[in-house]
Amino acid sequence: MGERVRVTCYAGYKADERPTAFIWRDRTFTVTGVLDRWYDRDGNYFMVQVEDGGRHLLRHDLNEDLWELVLLREE
Repeated sequence: MGERVRVTCYAGYKADERPTAFIWRDRTFTVTGVLDRWYDRDGNYFMVQVEDGGRHLLRHDLNEDLWELVLLREE
């Protein structure tokens, strides 16, 4: 579906509650806000804004416990 990324998450009342940063192609993106989130049976989706103004869609695959960058939109 997307490209695998390494994600650092905030863990509040549950693990991997929301992403705080991700690494894609050796570049670190710091998440400044979660613009939207939705959940389905197999994954959690997060539309995030990063410090350079870009908006990106991240997916946490719950079956494989891995993260993917689904959409990269740089401003």
